[in-house]
Amino acid sequence: MKKLMLMLAMTLALTLTANMARADDWDDAVVAYRNGDYATAFNLFKPLAEQGNAKAQHNLGIMYENGYGVMEDDNEAVTWYRKSARQGIAVSQYNLGLMYNLGIGIDINNKKALMWYNLAHDHNNSYAEYSINKLVLRMTPANISQAQDMAERCLASNYQDC
Repeated sequence: MKKLMLMLAMTLALTLTANMARADDWDDAVVAYRNGDYATAFNLFKPLAEQGNAKAQHNLGIMYENGYGVMEDDNEAVTWYRKSARQGIAVSQYNLGLMYNLGIGIDINNKKALMWYNLAHDHNNSYAEYSINKLVLRMTPANISQAQDMAERCLASNYQDC
């Protein structure tokens, strides 16, 4: 019993230390990014993103899209924006909609673009309404309705069916 309690205490201590390290890594990554040390920021954000941190995933999307600290790769940007968008990050939802709208790193798909813009708008993204209004001018009423249905399914499935 004593051995079990010791093992539990050690596991708890390691878990707390690991979580503290992640918080420090986040702060260090933000400072590096703000200082223009993108390579360091990327190396700190990447493990956090891989562990599911939605904000770090969004930041990797930006870094890949713009070539900050890593070779520019729009396909990778889409991958990271999608991971973050599926966790409800409005700016990632907007950016993913933009990628679909313009065909950056992914094929143009107006319905998916509108779906992501609608989700971003629902999360109060300030750019989404303008983009929605511009996009729907190029779409049929049936496609607009389908995109709205897609957004509703996406939300209802907690971003699993997007």
